[in-house]
Amino acid sequence: MFHSNVKVIMEERGLTIRGMEAVTGLSTQTVRRARGPMIERCTLDTLARIAAALGVRVKDLFSEEGEPGPEQ
Repeated sequence: MFHSNVKVIMEERGLTIRGMEAVTGLSTQTVRRARGPMIERCTLDTLARIAAALGVRVKDLFSEEGEPGPEQ
């Protein structure tokens, strides 16, 4: 199981959901999905767009259960 780091990274960068929508062209629903446990259902293209907007690598957007995330 994966744990999303998107919310934490967005907060660190001062980006809101609406800001992410504007930068990535993704819908509110998709951005919300990526911020929580439903990140597992996001496509690689979606994750790549989010990562580019946040200035991180795709693999930084999530951690596997048991791995430390950016907040640890």
